[in-house]
Amino acid sequence: MNTKVVKFGGTSLADASQFKKVAEIIRSDPSRRFVVPSAPGKRFPDDIKVTDMLYKTYEIASKGEDITDIFEQIKERYNSIITELSLNMSLDIAFAKVKSGIINKAGRDFAASRGEYLSGLIMSYYLKFPFIDAAEVVFFNNDGTFDAERTNSVMKKILATYEYAVIPGFYGSMPNGTIKTFSRGGSDVTGSIVARAAGASLYENWTDVSAFLMADPRIVKDPKPIDIITYREMRELSYMGVQVLHEDAVFPVKAAKIPINIKNTNHPSDKGTLIVNHTDSISEHTITGIAGKKHFAVITLEKDLMNSEAGFIKRVLEVLEKYNISFEHLPTGIDTLSVVINEQDGETYKDVLFKELQERVCPDSIEYHKSLSLIAVVGRGMIRTKGTAARVFKAIADADVNIRMIDQGSSELNIIIGINENDFEKAMNAIYNAFA
Repeated sequence: MNTKVVKFGGTSLADASQFKKVAEIIRSDPSRRFVVPSAPGKRFPDDIKVTDMLYKTYEIASKGEDITDIFEQIKERYNSIITELSLNMSLDIAFAKVKSGIINKAGRDFAASRGEYLSGLIMSYYLKFPFIDAAEVVFFNNDGTFDAERTNSVMKKILATYEYAVIPGFYGSMPNGTIKTFSRGGSDVTGSIVARAAGASLYENWTDVSAFLMADPRIVKDPKPIDIITYREMRELSYMGVQVLHEDAVFPVKAAKIPINIKNTNHPSDKGTLIVNHTDSISEHTITGIAGKKHFAVITLEKDLMNSEAGFIKRVLEVLEKYNISFEHLPTGIDTLSVVINEQDGETYKDVLFKELQERVCPDSIEYHKSLSLIAVVGRGMIRTKGTAARVFKAIADADVNIRMIDQGSSELNIIIGINENDFEKAMNAIYNAFA
């Protein structure tokens, strides 16, 4: 029997009616064997996610203040789901342990992880699937990094003993037994880890959108959906702001060449977006998608014969490393080097960076510009289609937008364009309309 791992996001489990939808989806396909739930999300726009309530609870407890009121609100969220599903179960013992752990300083990650833990207990009971605590199968190293190989080895053995199971997302355990979480959105990562360990044929990631879109719908009106996208394309778009899937979620399944299907819990019959390791198909639009971010700064150094000076770029990056500043891009010319960094870092360290760069590399000139936006035009079809870059630049020029930076990797998978922040929305629409 094929095995599917299904992960459901917070909006998919926000209340009892959503739990019912999820159960129907799982029961409609016997190959959906392993379920990874998130903590309940927002039920309406002004609602508060359970994870945010737990973070708040931890902050209150860390100040030595009483958490009774806010913890009762958390209990009510879960108890209302239990009541409306007519489940003959109680979480009173689990609530007591969670509250005690928060009060007795079990840690911020412990507090945050309990949203998925409690959600998993309800889902397990509702589906009549066994419950596997993620702390027993997901492991981190002493330095807080994910221990992929130990996790895969242990989880693989345990999953082999179950036909069906619920494994809560977002967290695992440290070598000393304490709870450690992934970054926000980390249930996506857990689902990918489970899919690898289970040898799944497909990892379904259920959320509140029907597909990846070619552009941000808050900027571009009614952007078209993406039917199929490669892991590399998805990583590029996620890095530049697309938030449908946690950007680290591709690594476990990529290694095992397991496709991911983005699906909509509220519209389960929609095709969704398939994320694959490789495909020969090319989008009818040539490009796959467009994404962008604001709030960058660029440091530009000029020096004659820079390209023949061994170690020049290395010394520049050592200055950034000293202040724990990462770079976004490094466009270069024969005698110029531009370093694109986060604008906040630039504003904080500009003076010391200028001073140390002058001392280390003695540039002929050094300039700093802020309020830069980056737009990534991504697509595997760009490699095989002549004139793609020309279409991008023409669209921007026709929109009366000035390009301040261009960076294209040797893979020709994407083109990165730097523009003034005031032109960001105009440029995004111009590029999209040139290809859609």
